[in-house]
Amino acid sequence: MPAVLPTLSPAELARYSRHILLGEIGVEGQRKLTAARVLVIGAGGLGSPAALYLAAAGVGTLGIADFDRVADHNLQRQLLHDTAAIGEAKVTSAARRLRATNPFIQIVEHSEGVTIANALTLFAAYDVIVDGTDNFSARYLNNDAAFFAQRPLVYGSVFKFEGQVSVFDSPHGGPCYRCLFPAPPAHGSVPGCGEAGVLGALCGVIGSLQALETIKLITGIGQPLIGRLLTYNALTQDFSSLTLARDHQCPLCGSAPSITQLAADSPAPTCEAVSTESPVSPMPNEDYLLEISVTAAKQMLDQSPCGVLLIDVREPYEVEIASVRGAAFIPMGQIPANVHTLPRDEHLLIMCHHGGRSLRVTQYLRAQGYPAVTNIAGGIDAWAEQIDPTLRRY
Repeated sequence: MPAVLPTLSPAELARYSRHILLGEIGVEGQRKLTAARVLVIGAGGLGSPAALYLAAAGVGTLGIADFDRVADHNLQRQLLHDTAAIGEAKVTSAARRLRATNPFIQIVEHSEGVTIANALTLFAAYDVIVDGTDNFSARYLNNDAAFFAQRPLVYGSVFKFEGQVSVFDSPHGGPCYRCLFPAPPAHGSVPGCGEAGVLGALCGVIGSLQALETIKLITGIGQPLIGRLLTYNALTQDFSSLTLARDHQCPLCGSAPSITQLAADSPAPTCEAVSTESPVSPMPNEDYLLEISVTAAKQMLDQSPCGVLLIDVREPYEVEIASVRGAAFIPMGQIPANVHTLPRDEHLLIMCHHGGRSLRVTQYLRAQGYPAVTNIAGGIDAWAEQIDPTLRRY
């Protein structure tokens, strides 16, 4: 923030009067908010409430980084967007809503999102980074970039009915995300919200807490969640706080770090669903790929319709939303009871929503002695995007 804080106009004093009445904030604290620059990564479930409250609070420059577009299934929780914005870039929709919320602030759109190439330069231009992403690759990239840029990272995550919030600020002695989770979980072991679901209002709770932590960091009031992890259970309305110690063996912020820069092979901010671009190599001594892209699956089904069987393991309500013609439908939970009905003389292609459930089914069937089983990476969502755009995405 600049050494000389900006002067508030009479209109701004009136708008922020309820903040100013708080002795802990006052005019000085509001001037700090006006001078602050905050980057919100992700204009989704967490970024929506976080950005709305930061804009309303008068954060002078608010950056929004997101490369995605608004889809109808976003609207259950992503309150920055409305039905009319479906198909529009999220940063465009978000900027319009935020400018309408507070005309006194500046909104900066970063439509390319956060990448390895731009992360350090982008983070250095802001005072606080708010992580509203929903996948592990992005979280590790954001954590590492915030560490190297020496910026506090306000972390939040949600899963079904539970959420977490913390502030990772290693430059000021706190732990980083890698102190808590040194490495990402095994690929496909943790489903994203597109597979597991998430309660919309839960995003409002966690995103609002992220905004609150950001305001505390800027104004210097209270005790930020540095070295603490706040957890929340929406079903029981229980909060708990866990103490996080800095890990001296941390590969990033430890005493002998192995990660010394953002490398070209660092994790990229992609979805937790498996990649849809290229097939995965077969396991040793196997004749069938473990995973293939939707384009490869479509070509296989077209060329060998009698020797290939497409099995959709999504739930019945999902099949009602969208389905691929000719697929057999067996929900994942019913696969064990139906193993004996599956043909052993056909190549089984397994599909779900994004590729997570189908990967687990593929691995299960291979363990049951079905070697000719292959997962369709990206699932029906990638199929709708790359093969049949008439299918409804959700």
